[in-house]
Amino acid sequence: MVLDPSAQLNDVFHALAHPARREILRRLFDGEQNLSELSAPLKMSFPAASKHVRVLEKAKLVRRRIEGRSHLCRIDAKPLGKANDWLEGYRRLWEESFQRLDAVLEEMKAQEKKHGRRR
Repeated sequence: MVLDPSAQLNDVFHALAHPARREILRRLFDGEQNLSELSAPLKMSFPAASKHVRVLEKAKLVRRRIEGRSHLCRIDAKPLGKANDWLEGYRRLWEESFQRLDAVLEEMKAQEKKHGRRR
């Protein structure tokens, strides 16, 4: 089954929208952790942490494996790269806007200098 790329991007941004899920991802940068380890500093129950991890799993940002009674989670950063690629187009747009603004400001400074105005 081929996923709609925009649906996966929507899932990634939805997952990143919650501060607890961003914190879970940040903690997983240090390596695989079990769900209890992830939930403890967030002061949330195991079921609540599990719900957040399911959202991250749906976005393919986290992989979970079960070993006995332990739910071990690890980060998969590939979808973050796709989100970054999408944002990159907007960064270029912002940079172009800033360059135009810089040009206008330089022109204004030149006009002030030409007419002898000071701030």
